[in-house]
Amino acid sequence: MLGYQIDAAAQGKGLMFEALRAALTICFTTRGLHRVQAAFIAENERSAKLLQRLAFERIGVARRYLYINGAWRDHVLVALTNPRFDDARLAASRSERR
Repeated sequence: MLGYQIDAAAQGKGLMFEALRAALTICFTTRGLHRVQAAFIAENERSAKLLQRLAFERIGVARRYLYINGAWRDHVLVALTNPRFDDARLAASRSERR
């Protein structure tokens, strides 16, 4: 699950895009993850655009997901799957543990 935040003074400069792109590269190449998920309040257009730009796909809505500013808020769920995930490596790793 991906979480991110940046100071208001740094918003709109592309810094979060660069930071998340670098983090996702590490997640998928160095760590070999299959999938990364994120959630954001539907009204948060900046997060929606950022995650769309990073190729995340909408997978659903989590109703009353987090309690924020005195109310339960619905969140849009998005995910990014590793396009280079090696299913053969995963199968080999599982068979080695047996």
